[in-house]
Amino acid sequence: MEIRGLQHVGIPTSVYGKTLDFYTALGFRIAHTAAGKSGNPISFLKLGDLVLEVVEKPETKMDRGAIDHIALDVRDIEECYREITGKGFPILEGEIRKLDFWSNGVKYFTIEGPNKEKVEFSQYL
Repeated sequence: MEIRGLQHVGIPTSVYGKTLDFYTALGFRIAHTAAGKSGNPISFLKLGDLVLEVVEKPETKMDRGAIDHIALDVRDIEECYREITGKGFPILEGEIRKLDFWSNGVKYFTIEGPNKEKVEFSQYL
């Protein structure tokens, strides 16, 4: 399994526009925007190699520690999936999922860490 580094950090927010304004004021640019499964907007903001995934979720608890997930960039999602399941980690979605984000889409799956954090393994296609 080849993990190439941090791909993005997922930040849920109940103040979507304010969050975009905040991070763009810090120098981030909006690299991609899409609708999530529930229809709520999702924006990926970039600053150099750092990517934030900002997701509108009205029910977000606005408190410290409200990061939703950490996504790791992988070279081969199927190989990574076999290795992670072989180590006995349960996959939260039950399988590899595909989204039509970015130009060619992305495949991912997620496990839960020891502190209830979600760790996503993600491959840009």
